[in-house]
Amino acid sequence: MTTQPNRKMAGRKIGAPLANSAAPPARDQFKYWKTVEVRWGDMDSQGHVNNAVYFTYLESARVELIRKTGFKGKQAGDAEGPALVSTSCDFKRQVVYPATLDVGVRVEGIGRRSFETSYGIFVHDTDQLVASARSVNAWVDYAAERAVELPDWFRAALAEYR
Repeated sequence: MTTQPNRKMAGRKIGAPLANSAAPPARDQFKYWKTVEVRWGDMDSQGHVNNAVYFTYLESARVELIRKTGFKGKQAGDAEGPALVSTSCDFKRQVVYPATLDVGVRVEGIGRRSFETSYGIFVHDTDQLVASARSVNAWVDYAAERAVELPDWFRAALAEYR
């Protein structure tokens, strides 16, 4: 079996921005911030923070923001709540230990049964972007394991972070 080269990628220099790439996010676009200390164990054999660890940083910021809305969680007895259904991350530059990062979160959209967030991970107290990301969470009935409508109180709380 042979593979054909990706014609859209042919001739493009590695690391060059894609033609349809959105402008990178700036610090002032984010409404919520979480500071993260990079741990020695976050690095991989390449000597930089492993790409999977960025998703843990995003999760920490997302969960903290959701708790700020008043949501307590499944463990507290809530029958409904958010469930991550999609996430992606674009890596802009390497991070090595020791480092402190700021994870900015902004609510991009609020739908009937889901909401979308965007993120910017910056070197602490700088405009140096190291990664940008997006995620979609559905509001689910935990017992039924299906998406249900976002409650009005949660919708209003999310709107504060747009």
